[in-house]
Amino acid sequence: MMYALYLSAYHERKFWFSNRQELEREITFQGDSAIYYSYYKDMLKAPSFERGVYELTHNNRTVSLKTINAVQQMSLYPELIASVLYQATGSSEIIEPVYFYIGIVFGLQGIYVTALFVTSWLMSGTWLAGMLTVAWFIINRIDTTRIESSIPLRENWALPYFACQVAALTGYLKSNLNSYGERFCYLLMSASTYTFVMMWEYSHYLLFLQAVSLFLLDSFSLEPSDKVHEVYKIYIFSLFLGYLLQFENSALLVSPLLSLVASLMLAKCLQMNVKKGTFLAKIMKVINFYLVCILTVTLNIVMKMFVPHKENGHMLKFLEVKFGLNMTKNFTMNWLLCQESLQTPSQDFFLRLTQSSLLPFYILVLVICFFSVVQVIFRRFKGKSLKETVTLDDGQIGERPEIIYHVIHTILLGSLAMVIEGLKYLWTPYMCMLAAFGVCSPELWMTLFKWLRLRTIHPVLLALVLSMAVPTIIGLSLWKEFFPRLMAELTELQEFYDPDTVELMTWIKRQAPIAAVFAGSPQLMGAIKLCTGWMVTSLPLYNDDDLLKRNENIYQIYSKRSAEDIYKILTSYKANYLIVEDAICNEVGTMRGCRVKDLLDIANGHVVCEEGDKLTYSKYGRFCHEVKINYSPYMNYFTRVYWNRSYFVYRINTVISFQS
Repeated sequence: MMYALYLSAYHERKFWFSNRQELEREITFQGDSAIYYSYYKDMLKAPSFERGVYELTHNNRTVSLKTINAVQQMSLYPELIASVLYQATGSSEIIEPVYFYIGIVFGLQGIYVTALFVTSWLMSGTWLAGMLTVAWFIINRIDTTRIESSIPLRENWALPYFACQVAALTGYLKSNLNSYGERFCYLLMSASTYTFVMMWEYSHYLLFLQAVSLFLLDSFSLEPSDKVHEVYKIYIFSLFLGYLLQFENSALLVSPLLSLVASLMLAKCLQMNVKKGTFLAKIMKVINFYLVCILTVTLNIVMKMFVPHKENGHMLKFLEVKFGLNMTKNFTMNWLLCQESLQTPSQDFFLRLTQSSLLPFYILVLVICFFSVVQVIFRRFKGKSLKETVTLDDGQIGERPEIIYHVIHTILLGSLAMVIEGLKYLWTPYMCMLAAFGVCSPELWMTLFKWLRLRTIHPVLLALVLSMAVPTIIGLSLWKEFFPRLMAELTELQEFYDPDTVELMTWIKRQAPIAAVFAGSPQLMGAIKLCTGWMVTSLPLYNDDDLLKRNENIYQIYSKRSAEDIYKILTSYKANYLIVEDAICNEVGTMRGCRVKDLLDIANGHVVCEEGDKLTYSKYGRFCHEVKINYSPYMNYFTRVYWNRSYFVYRINTVISFQS
């Protein structure tokens, strides 16, 4: 509750939200966040819930010449739930829709940190670890969550449920759990897994990493196989129920998660038909890993052959270029590569984590747990069985199944985060939880002392003392250094001032015809859809090949193309108005070659990269510059009807014949 209230207070201070008009509040939703919130508004305006859902699933009022199932394509289930709750609870008489919406998201963030708190507590056995987890999470929140910059993002709705699922899974894997506790954890895990699948279209990829971790845990016989396979059943149930309720979403059927789980089930059936203890059983255990890998790949290929689905070709091409397997001049690919969230982590990221002491303690805990797990695996290969209960004197933290799972999972997430910075929002919360558990766990210190063969001081006593002293010292240090900063953020009044965008939206609502279609950058189109409700030619969404192609075509207004070419592109999408943004046209990018106009020049062959970025001849000037001069042939096709310091709006004229 405290964290949710903190986020609410910080959001108020950052945007002066309560003192803003509705239009100014809506402008604070940027990019794809604007699209999500606009559909929440549409649901509240609908005469009934059924009618609202129908209009979203057969939506032809957002993108010109395109009817989309917005619920399926954009995973709008959070907006459907929020609109139902708002109307069913009678909140319309108490609170404004926008406050209700962001309040739910902030509340989910409170659940998020609570789940991390519980997970760390379950692993360490002390609430002190949970407090340290939350402290690190909040201090490093620029790297743990994107809630401050983009409230309606799908991950902000989904990751709290995943954190609950991880907490339930942690409890479920514990070897000393009673039957009632195991049943509760299983039910919580089932509910949170299904909800997670429904909330986020990329959820099955994250669950795939979790399934790989459990598969490795099972392969080394570090956890009872029946327990792990019960989790696999939850995956299958969630995927098929999600498939049915997400309008037969074929992406779930061809997901690597389903192929992996099906392969694991099949491999288990093959092993069950072999008598235990026989030579054949031992051989099957050895080849099980390779068998599952081959079956997973084969099943995934077969599923893609027989199940109609939309292939994410742009994502595959992006990964090829990202890892240096291919070169391209394609605008969309290069634009994605230039996005900060899709690049490798910067040095500032590691510096921030080090300054908060998170990274050093995370590495310490991970190294100790990892080598302890390796020791346990070697003992299993030698035929030694795991102990049912691990005592403090044993000094073997790697024998606990839940610890082994978390070590494998955090390594997988960390490996991906080292390649794509945007994935740090999945990994960094794990870092907070694992580091806090480690420094608060006497077993971890005891494991270290056993390796060091400490004899001068009783190791058990020293482990107990350090498990209390170290987190206390860390907590006091963080309190002294970062608590004043957090309080200063709540007292400091920031200012969000964007009068040019407010003026543009006001002009559109007052002057533009209701049936008008606007063209411009996808980010601006999202804001226009939210603030005015007018139809647009493109959206800031990157999971649809057609929308990506539209975005590339509309971006040509910042290229060196003729007025006739631009006119043909815009009229092909039935656009009536064109908006040129001065910030893009005169962009001075910090990263060389990543400005929109640079990427367009490369894609259109106006720059030869092999010759040191030398400009080649083009008989046309940059369209966004030339159209402002207002001379022929530009004035024949476009008439300026509105402008301010940031935006230039042109009406697209009806031209009977093209001029050369």
